[in-house]
Amino acid sequence: MSDRVHAPLARWARERGAAIAISDGNTALSFAELNAAVEGVAASLADAPATVLLDDRQSTLQRLVEFLGIVASGRCAAVGDPDWPRATRDSVRAALAALPAHLPQPASDAPFYIGFTSGSTGTPKGFRRDHRSWVESFRVCLETFGSDAATCVLAPGRLSHSLFLFGMLLGLWSGAGVVVQERFSAARALADLKAGRTRCLVAVPSQLVMLLEHARRRGMAPIDAVGLILISGARWMRERTAELKALFPQARVVEFYGASETSFVAWMEADPAAPSDAVGWPFSNVQVDIRPLDSPAGPGLIFVRSPMLFSDYVGGANDATAAVRDGDWLSVRDLGRIDAEGRLRLAGRQNRMIVTQGKNLFPEEVEAELAARPDVLAASVHGLADPVRGQQVVAVLHLAPGAAPNAAAMAAACRNRLEAYKVPRQFLVCADWPQTLSGKTDHVLLGRWLQAGDSPCLSPLS
Repeated sequence: MSDRVHAPLARWARERGAAIAISDGNTALSFAELNAAVEGVAASLADAPATVLLDDRQSTLQRLVEFLGIVASGRCAAVGDPDWPRATRDSVRAALAALPAHLPQPASDAPFYIGFTSGSTGTPKGFRRDHRSWVESFRVCLETFGSDAATCVLAPGRLSHSLFLFGMLLGLWSGAGVVVQERFSAARALADLKAGRTRCLVAVPSQLVMLLEHARRRGMAPIDAVGLILISGARWMRERTAELKALFPQARVVEFYGASETSFVAWMEADPAAPSDAVGWPFSNVQVDIRPLDSPAGPGLIFVRSPMLFSDYVGGANDATAAVRDGDWLSVRDLGRIDAEGRLRLAGRQNRMIVTQGKNLFPEEVEAELAARPDVLAASVHGLADPVRGQQVVAVLHLAPGAAPNAAAMAAACRNRLEAYKVPRQFLVCADWPQTLSGKTDHVLLGRWLQAGDSPCLSPLS
């Protein structure tokens, strides 16, 4: 195989041109048709700059074709989120316009993809990946998970989520093809899996919960055609593993831990008996170094070294959420330890990041939006365990004297400014706002009250 992400397409077009490469339930492209479409997109970009932002008005299938065409032209494809507010999209366009316009020489270390992850300021951080990092990710995925990882992949999510983009490109890299969805549908996903169209499912936990609930309501029989389920994006609810295995009795259920900046770090078979903080053993091409922070006995900062690390942030990034480099080593500011069995145990985030619906959310952004309202003096945003979303977003408010907003209006105001997954599902009012000695909101104490669930200081916003 070549050392560039798109290179196998030409081979599969020659060797298995009639085989289906991409299907979304309405449209299907063979490898020959896909290769021709990709070449057409590449040819149309003769006057385009070195970095091209994908058109968010297209379908998932069309965006994937456009993505591959941009990459095949030697350019770097920037994949934004269709749900971005206009102001966010404009700020991203401005950042991309400042990048060098000339094309790099074709090489394995040339950038091919810019994805975006949330930052504490609310402006998405663009992370840049080169061909070699994802080619190595494909290689170790196939090496680790075997022949079922080299079968047609169901990746029922958007390209803007790097997990699903990886799943899509894995299916095309292996020559087995990929099934995509415009919007996630549990019914259609189960139909595709039952029909044997794909043996490999890439999913976030909330999607798997919806599959289980839909199957339970319909009284569905077990589906034997699935061989591998790869789970990431949030912690899998391991207590539901037996239920998942009952629905897919032949499937190997695998959780893996990683980040947009690192790709794969560690993996393990989903096991309800495993410690809740265990995320698995490092992949064969990954080294892990735990660097103590407060004391040698406590969790340390997790640093990793591997050939799968990202290149850099677009325009640089130096906020508290940015990854930290130390030579060949990288940390995304997660805390953890290695246990006696060699497993990586994740203690938590060094910052306050919330993972909800498989996406990273930084409370500071939502807090700033809420505090900008005249009836809100301060806000504290937290994540509470949720069986579907991974974490449910909850906002605690310190209201101005005499203010009497309602929860529906507060949520509507958030939806006008924020992506849907960032909108709090609950709004609470704190009667006695806690502060640290320096006069700042005591987020830690508020979090403890929320977790306890019985604080007299907290009451629901009507």
